[in-house]
Parts: sequence; C-alpha cells; structure tokens
Amino acid sequence: MVDQALRRVGFLYPGHAAEDDYPWLGLALDPPVDPRVVHTGFLEDAHTVEALSEMGSTRRLADGARALAGSGIESVLWTSTSASFVLGVDGVRRQIATLEQALQVPASTTAMAFIHAIEALGAQRVAIAATFPEVVAQRFRAFLEVFGIEVVAHTSLGIVTAAEVGTLEKDAVVQLAARHGQPDADVLLVPDTALHSVAWLEDMEAAADQPVLTANQVSFWEALRLCGDLKPQSGLGRLFE
Repeated sequence: MVDQALRRVGFLYPGHAAEDDYPWLGLALDPPVDPRVVHTGFLEDAHTVEALSEMGSTRRLADGARALAGSGIESVLWTSTSASFVLGVDGVRRQIATLEQALQVPASTTAMAFIHAIEALGAQRVAIAATFPEVVAQRFRAFLEVFGIEVVAHTSLGIVTAAEVGTLEKDAVVQLAARHGQPDADVLLVPDTALHSVAWLEDMEAAADQPVLTANQVSFWEALRLCGDLKPQSGLGRLFE
C-alpha cells in the first residue's frame, strides 16, 4: 500500500515501453515519491513526425489528464520527448497549458525537462545519442538550438517503434553512452522515454565519462522541481546530486 504521506506526482506516458522506470525511481528517492502513471493512446507506435504529432495532440493529453483528476498529484508531466519537441516551442506551450488548465497543477513535458536540466547543470554544449530516426533527431537538435544550446554532435539509432526501444537491455544502453560521449560536450543527452535508463545512470555516466541526461530521469526530476521538492540524491546521476 502506498504511504498517503508521500509526495505524489503525475506522468502521462504514451503506450507501454519503459514505464517501470517511474515506480523504480520513486522508490529509489529519499524520501520516496509516489508516481501516478497514466497510459495515453495513439493511432500508431512510430517515431515519425506525423505519428508523434497525433500522439502529442492536446486531445490526447486532455484525455489522459482526466484519468489523473482528483488523484492528489502536485505536478504533471507529458512524458514523451519526441511527441513534444516535434510540435515546436509553440506546440510544447500548448501541451503545458492544456495540462495546467485540466489539472490545476504545474505542468511540463520531457522536452522542456531537458532544457531545464541542461540549465541546472550549467551546461552549454551537448551531444545527443538518440534512439529514434534521423529526421526526428534533427527536430530535437533544432528545438535545443532555439534555447541557445549548442549541439556538438548527434547520432541516431534509427529505431522506429517505442516497443523496440523498450526491449534494449543494460549492456546496450550503457554501450550507447560509451560510444557517444563527447569530450567537447558538457553533457550527453539520451532523449527517449521508451528507453530504460534510471537504474543504470551511474554506469552510463562512467561509460561516457561525463554527465548523462536521460528522458525518464529528467522527467521525474522536472516533476519534483515543479513542486519545489528537489533534494540531493545519490546513485541517480549528476542531475540529482
């Protein structure tokens, strides 16, 4: 049974892939946090601009928000990187406004969480190790550049579906960080909430030899930041220290 005294935060998560990162991270925090995860629908599981735009539409977010109404959450995240940044900055703002209007709590998206996490680390130059196809990775690069963040390198694994990304195991994820850490970058970004990562953050940072920000990590961090409850943590990457 969940302790009623725990801080409660909400996540709208499209489909099923690596959503178990959220309860894992909730228990790893000191004190623990109660994550309420609602799975949202979509027409197609595909990392294409068209599919992601439908997945991240305000209608989909409003539908998901209704499932969180009355749950006692103190903040809420649209927990998709690509189904946020593909809509551009104005689209991200509409997503946030939709959630805040529906739930009357502070809201954000994983795409914006990356911006705030980069700022929190004092980083200016980043490298990107993306799982999704190149055309989508380029959209993420452009989104970062709107905020004055310099991308020194980016790579794409070209994986089309979130379901496939969710099957990647620890060795593959740590090797992704090892191969794409960049000495010219202040931080390595791994932007896909379908990718398991939070249990392996320390290994990823050691392999990359630099701070690493992953999508599920920054999403949970952002939810806590929004409700003013960021406390130093160990074992969860440089961002949480």
